[in-house]
Amino acid sequence: MNRPAAVAHRGRRERSRTANWRRRAPAIAAAAGILLLWQAIVSGFGVPTYIAPTPIQVLQVFVEQGDVLWINFWPTLMEAASGFLVGNTVAAVLAVWFVHSQLAERAFYPIAVFVNTIPIIAVAPILVLLLGNGYAPKIVIAALICFFPTLVNMVRGLKAVSPQMVELMRVLSASGREVLFKVRLQSSLPFLFAALKIASTTCVIGAIVGEWIGSNYGLGSLIIEATYNFRAPLLYATVVLGAGMAVAAFAIVSFVERRVLRWKPPEVF
Repeated sequence: MNRPAAVAHRGRRERSRTANWRRRAPAIAAAAGILLLWQAIVSGFGVPTYIAPTPIQVLQVFVEQGDVLWINFWPTLMEAASGFLVGNTVAAVLAVWFVHSQLAERAFYPIAVFVNTIPIIAVAPILVLLLGNGYAPKIVIAALICFFPTLVNMVRGLKAVSPQMVELMRVLSASGREVLFKVRLQSSLPFLFAALKIASTTCVIGAIVGEWIGSNYGLGSLIIEATYNFRAPLLYATVVLGAGMAVAAFAIVSFVERRVLRWKPPEVF
């Protein structure tokens, strides 16, 4: 790369970093303002620590009890990630089946809707009774909470393909598999990633709810233990760690979306 081209490339990178900072600055400023307000309210009104700790006290928990947090972080991460993978995979497979078989859609889609209407907090004890008190019920709960949004969006995306495009593929003697992979799946990707963004956060909720019902490990168990022992700083720190896990999962899905959907115009993001 010659010198003028290198200078131009460096200039583009600097402008890109500046633009990224400008996009993120409002969120960073808002978060800092909330933390300062939280600190001022708790300190100014003398709120007891067992009710609401200050942000500094929560930060101290990460320093002083970081080992406890990380030991419970990994089981929850494993359950959430496994549930995310299982729930979305099953939803995608069923969506393809529904699109190719109207009989299957009429038979099983209402059942999926019915299962989704049952509160997850009511399903969790049943799964614990059926599957025991190990990892399995937590993974199933996380999968269930991911399943329905992905199923709905995937079915919508697979059906959103242009009829003219399908007809053109048939004129070109394309097989059903070629229409699926080259047309329908491509059309469904924006819908799929929209659902995956939702699932990336809800799978963490599902894993934590599963741990509430019965578990001796995980962030959900730690939340229950901290609540009943009035260890508010530990409680808040655990909640922050769980939220951070969900935000990180959302960011990863968004990153993959930008890399996979480069052929789509920017407004779909």
